[in-house]
Amino acid sequence: MKIDAVIGKYIFAQDDFFLGKIKNIVLDPHGWKVSHLEVEIDKDAAKELFGTKKSFLNNLAISAVKDGERGVSDRGIELQVTKGQLNIYLRPPSQ
Repeated sequence: MKIDAVIGKYIFAQDDFFLGKIKNIVLDPHGWKVSHLEVEIDKDAAKELFGTKKSFLNNLAISAVKDGERGVSDRGIELQVTKGQLNIYLRPPSQ
């Protein structure tokens, strides 16, 4: 799959919780592997997860995504974690 095919895809947690949309991909500069997905957290998800009223950017660890073809569906990117586990895999983007 090409990077530009991933940008703009929607992301869903295991329990059908809509997290947001992929804005960019973060590479580990040492191994040149994808380490995180930069996600624009949806405003409803931001309110439910963080108590904020606005959408914002956050980095999601690639380990949260289902392996292989199971990680991509017709609706977008599928995670192997639930809404309640997302706080483990999310972190603020580095500058």
